[in-house]
Amino acid sequence: MRRIAVVGAGQAGLQLALGLVADGYRVTLVAERTPEQLRGGRVLSTQAMFGPALRIEAAAGLDLWAERAPAVSSVEAVLAAPPGVRALEYTMTLDEPAQSVDQRLKLAGWLELLAERGGVVEYRTLDRGGLHELARRHELTVVAAGRGALSGIFERDAVRSPFDGPQRALSCLYAHGVGSPDPAGGPRARMNALPGLGELYLQPALTLSGPCDILLWEALPGGPLDAFGDAPPPDVQLARIRELLAEYLPWEAELWTEAEPTDAGAGLFGAVTPVVRRAVAELGSGVDAVHVLGLGDAVVVTDPIAGQGANNAARAAEAYRRAVVEHGDAPYTADWMCRTAERFWQQQARHSVEFTAAMLTVPDHLQGVFAAAAEHPEVGRRLANTYAEARDYAAWLATPELTAAYLASVGNSSAGSQVRLGDEDGSGGSCRQEPPDPGA
Repeated sequence: MRRIAVVGAGQAGLQLALGLVADGYRVTLVAERTPEQLRGGRVLSTQAMFGPALRIEAAAGLDLWAERAPAVSSVEAVLAAPPGVRALEYTMTLDEPAQSVDQRLKLAGWLELLAERGGVVEYRTLDRGGLHELARRHELTVVAAGRGALSGIFERDAVRSPFDGPQRALSCLYAHGVGSPDPAGGPRARMNALPGLGELYLQPALTLSGPCDILLWEALPGGPLDAFGDAPPPDVQLARIRELLAEYLPWEAELWTEAEPTDAGAGLFGAVTPVVRRAVAELGSGVDAVHVLGLGDAVVVTDPIAGQGANNAARAAEAYRRAVVEHGDAPYTADWMCRTAERFWQQQARHSVEFTAAMLTVPDHLQGVFAAAAEHPEVGRRLANTYAEARDYAAWLATPELTAAYLASVGNSSAGSQVRLGDEDGSGGSCRQEPPDPGA
């Protein structure tokens, strides 16, 4: 039985470990927090899982909350320009429902499931030396921890990393008692764009105490929506949210009069620098040298504005699992690691990175898509399903010419019009082996 170590107990690491155990591998997972610590801690993310990722979980028997989590089939989008005015509205309809499960609930359950299924779970924090020692004892070591002491293990890929700093200041709150603009219409996500200020996303979800709503501010740094830098407690956070909604999105403010935080850990704050890192790192030297393979946020970090993070993690874990199984008894060389990671980058991850960058910068031709979606429901449907299948970005959103051709094909007479929202390069070689930059 081959020995594999996985470091990191997020979506990618746990899913990979569970999959490999089911395939007959001897797996050791290193996690920093126990199930009890996860359930009793602060929320971890604003995850929304789309159809393709949910199907991967279902096929692996990991969809433990599918019957309880709200099934979201559409997103109601509003352009507020000027603030407080609904200038443009459209609906984005998903071909397959999306779901969101609080990762405190999900990851704690998966950790317990891994132990039940025969995986070895070690609760500890690893530094570079500890990772080196772990890798020497296993035939393959996969690092799925994108933060903390191991965040500098993998070198930043400057060519593939679209930004050198955060593009949004983030604030999220899990809440009970949020009203619905259409209670009879079933669970729906909502997106409000405020030109020059940022965006507000609302996502029905399942948390530890039952169904809830997740609010996420994507604020332009330094603007009026960037009002949570002091990481206030949930009750203070909620009070500020109500003030912002009343001033900038009054139709949403009406729905928050009875809202309350789900628990003491319901708030999350921060900023994300989108980055792509080289997926293979060398530890030690000479006869002690070992290579480790990066997965999930350890390699690709995207801003949550396009909802790609958890979906990329799920798909990367499945791609790596299949690569391990297909590799049979052959050694896990650095070359094999490079080819495995590069294949996933070319097939999936690069599209998510480029789609997310477009949603952050909103180029002129994407503004035209929003205008067309308000007039043609099929445009809104295709945009919604690009969130679910980011590879479609390359077919119709990657360039102004592709977008114009698509809009013309749906009979959009205003294909060249724009809604003003405010003022694939395959090179780079993700497998080049160089020492990481300590300042990266």
